[in-house]
Amino acid sequence: MTEQSLTVRDNRTGKDFDLAITDGTIRAADLKQISASDGDGGLATYDPGFVNTASCRSSVTFIDGDKGILEYRGYPIEQLAEQSNYLEVAYLLVNGKLPNKAEYEAWAHDVTYHTFVHENLKTFMQGFRYDAHPMGMLLASVGGLSTFYPESRNIFDEESRALQIRRLIAKMPTLGAFAFRHAQGKPYVYPDNELSYTANFLSMLFKMSEPKYAADDRLVRALEILFILHADHEQNASTNAVRAIGSTQVDPYTAVAGGIGALYGPLHGGANEAVLKMLRRIGSVDNVPSFIEGVKNGEERLMGFGHRVYKNYDPRAKIIKKAADDVFEVTGINPLLKIAVELEKIALEDEYFVSRKLYPNVDFYSGLIYEALQFPPEMFTVLFAIPRTSGWLAQWLEMLGDGDQKIARPKQIYTGERGTQYVPMGDR
Repeated sequence: MTEQSLTVRDNRTGKDFDLAITDGTIRAADLKQISASDGDGGLATYDPGFVNTASCRSSVTFIDGDKGILEYRGYPIEQLAEQSNYLEVAYLLVNGKLPNKAEYEAWAHDVTYHTFVHENLKTFMQGFRYDAHPMGMLLASVGGLSTFYPESRNIFDEESRALQIRRLIAKMPTLGAFAFRHAQGKPYVYPDNELSYTANFLSMLFKMSEPKYAADDRLVRALEILFILHADHEQNASTNAVRAIGSTQVDPYTAVAGGIGALYGPLHGGANEAVLKMLRRIGSVDNVPSFIEGVKNGEERLMGFGHRVYKNYDPRAKIIKKAADDVFEVTGINPLLKIAVELEKIALEDEYFVSRKLYPNVDFYSGLIYEALQFPPEMFTVLFAIPRTSGWLAQWLEMLGDGDQKIARPKQIYTGERGTQYVPMGDR
């Protein structure tokens, strides 16, 4: 027995067991030795939703929810959002370090010149119904990329892996923009390789008959910041999905498609749309106090506050709030902003919310920005998926090199019938 161990007594048998503690955790497999009788399989943990279960070791993203800290590879998110751009952050996540000038230029060049997609994939996307949800189109088209690049199945070929990563990061904005234009019945716009990553995305979204689309630099920068903030966020539901699917050694396109599928759900990627619906329902600043009372009485839900991880002000929310000022300077003030500011002010001063550690999260202001940029709510999750691709791929790469990882196969607690006898249909 050492100081870095946990002693457990099984009161069923009176036996004591010493379990090693490493990095603040015990290995779940060590619990199997705690057995009440032969053949019972030993003890296991029951943890729906992985509320207190570590599924991996990772050096990609660090979060301290109590202190409101978010870091990518050790770099504070505040520094990256202020001084970096999305492609540099994507390089950092995937490669584990910031690039020098030559490395960045090569990376940006490769990503830029992989933004085009095969014409057959474009035809495939055109086959969707006119009202197809953009996330459904993105999910299908990203999964379809694996059929265009069958060599992507060689996941232990380092050069092939690097190529697929560049392709995925490059093509996500193109596929997202195609899905956006499809819903509007407009022709798809091809990438413009002279533009930056985010400026090119805005061009593919909004270009009409003009020879060249030039977005306002303030909007380009605001979208850049949003992409940086959404690039990774530790072991959330979609990242867990990418790792679980990737554990079968499938190609990265299929694994990322699984992440998109998880992000599609309203509890994960759709929270900012719920904030907009809430603000519209409140209607005016004068109605905020009565809404707050409704929340306290359990009659209303306060969307955009609180987080599974953060028990402090979400650091991303502070950054987005600043970016919103630049966006509204270009687009004009969204009338919902005054309601949001008043709601935040009251909630941050009210003991009811402070004691429950309900602070604004990243979704509270991001929906307002997306709406100001003329995105319909169904596009919000696509805007989330595009930058998150670099984080998913970083996590996928890390998992492939982790000797502890095995194919995902959680235990279950069986609660059904046993030994039921088959009865012929005529006798039922």
